[in-house]
Amino acid sequence: MFEIVSSIFKYAFTLIIYIFIYNIIRLILMDIRSMSDKGRSGDMPRYVLKLSGVKGIADFVIEPVYDLNKVTTIGRAVENTITIEDDFLSATHARIIRKRKNYYLQDDNSTNGTFLNGKRLGKRRVRLKDGDQIHLGRCEFLFVMEKGQVSHESI
Repeated sequence: MFEIVSSIFKYAFTLIIYIFIYNIIRLILMDIRSMSDKGRSGDMPRYVLKLSGVKGIADFVIEPVYDLNKVTTIGRAVENTITIEDDFLSATHARIIRKRKNYYLQDDNSTNGTFLNGKRLGKRRVRLKDGDQIHLGRCEFLFVMEKGQVSHESI
């Protein structure tokens, strides 16, 4: 009887070790795949908002460059991705949305409007191009490709 119980424990323990090794290998492969997926996302050019000017004296903090997320909201409220305490910005003033390889600018019913290359947006969503000028409140930004990237449009 002792030999049967001993054999059952031996096989069960061996099975548990194999399952453990299988799960470790699976986690390593998932990690490798996620790293290669990050490399593939490098195929898509990354864009940033680069401060190009401020009208008047800036009595608020503003960064020289802002990274863009899949959805980037801009405004005075702290809930925004980019918070700028400019009195001429609405609480949620505008948003930049990334869909596939394109970025789009949309005004969020702001009081003073959002301007792209000198023209007021209105309610429509507009596709952004490298070098576009975006005017929000007293701030002017350039929508530019992050340094070290190659534009697919120039290829």
